[in-house]
Amino acid sequence: VCLLVRIGYARVSTEDQNLALQYDALKEAGCARIFEDQGISAVGKVRPGFQAALDALGPGDVFVIWKMDRAFRSLRHALDILETFEQRGIEFLSLTDQLDTTTPMGKCMYQIRNAFAELERTLISERTKAGMEAARKRGSVLGRPRKLTRKQVAAAVYKLDANPSLTFTALAEDLNVSARTLGRAVAAFRAQRSES
Repeated sequence: VCLLVRIGYARVSTEDQNLALQYDALKEAGCARIFEDQGISAVGKVRPGFQAALDALGPGDVFVIWKMDRAFRSLRHALDILETFEQRGIEFLSLTDQLDTTTPMGKCMYQIRNAFAELERTLISERTKAGMEAARKRGSVLGRPRKLTRKQVAAAVYKLDANPSLTFTALAEDLNVSARTLGRAVAAFRAQRSES
């Protein structure tokens, strides 16, 4: 008798995120083995844990994930994987999304939910781009705020030029920034000054 085996997959995008929540849910769902990718984006082409999980699956097994976005890069990717699962006789279960392809309704909901998830990502991306463009037109500076003002950098350059024994480290400590930050700011200031 072929026993149905549940293979779990967990992923987090950054090294400092924790896999424990997904791990516990997959264990509770009866996964015999759990594969993982830590610090890897969903859109990453190379995900060793994901590939190992797919390779471990056999006919009659169930691929279990905590949530759709943990495993799939896009709607197309999700549908391609589901098609492969159907060809290989593998079932699919997403715990949070409550999708279970062992039922016809589950298969339908899987496709609908992925379509809406991709639509949502596209709309968020478009809104973000539109917002950034509007901010640029208003003259807003995008990105992280600068740690040093132009006036502080100009003063730092003056001090460095006037006192050759002054180190970046000592000056950076006075300005409460790292020597690297100060070095980049000074280099950019000098380059700009030489161009003008």
